[in-house]
Amino acid sequence: MPATPPILCYHKVDTRLELGFTRIGPRLFRRQVEALAKAGYQGIGSSALLGTPRFPIPDSRFPVVFSFDDAYSGLAEHAFPVLAEYGFRALVFVITDFVGRENTWDVQYGWRKFFHLSWDQLAHWQQRGIEVHSHGVSHARLTWLSDDQVADELGRSREVIASRLGASPSGISYPFGAADERVRNLAAAAGYSLGFAGPTVAKPGDPLMMERKPVYAWDAFAPPLVMRPGGAGAFARGVARVTNRCAVGTAIIQRALGRAY
Repeated sequence: MPATPPILCYHKVDTRLELGFTRIGPRLFRRQVEALAKAGYQGIGSSALLGTPRFPIPDSRFPVVFSFDDAYSGLAEHAFPVLAEYGFRALVFVITDFVGRENTWDVQYGWRKFFHLSWDQLAHWQQRGIEVHSHGVSHARLTWLSDDQVADELGRSREVIASRLGASPSGISYPFGAADERVRNLAAAAGYSLGFAGPTVAKPGDPLMMERKPVYAWDAFAPPLVMRPGGAGAFARGVARVTNRCAVGTAIIQRALGRAY
């Protein structure tokens, strides 16, 4: 198994259209999962990334990690059952103040709101191989917060997940992919051992600054960099960096509307 297997990052898997890049349709998602399974990929979880497996690791030359930011409710209908069908594990990152609620923290560019998974749904899927990890309390951009505010976002979200689901999460997906050395160290102090950052700031070899491969609406047949490693990698990384920078606009609007610190 390679030192760092491909880590795919999804957001919405839903039939409802919206303006933006991060929603993909259920048929496309199924086609991607089927293609990966047919090619011999097998899913691994956070313990494998840490190198201290609590669960069996597939004996496979092609490990892959599925991850989902924001924990939208459509995943329970359109994504998780497909992963279970093909035996893939996954990580889902929840915004603890918005579990089971509408995504009023976000900027609805298409005036369409989406609900997040409830605690009952998360508990149900946690028993079926979907690990629940943190995406903060409010989806605030951590690099814009004080040390105390970052510690609250990281610590309180971890405590809530542990109290509601019975296990402390080891992973944090930094909202908007925004992290730096200060945020990274505060995540370690809060008890996290895995951190997932944006493509412009991720650091190879640092488990608290790991890079993922975003999956966007235009990835029509297979997730980027997995089916054809070495092919369109540079282009895919470039697109991911541009899209990640566009998220700064969402964070600015979010702050102006009083939806974050």
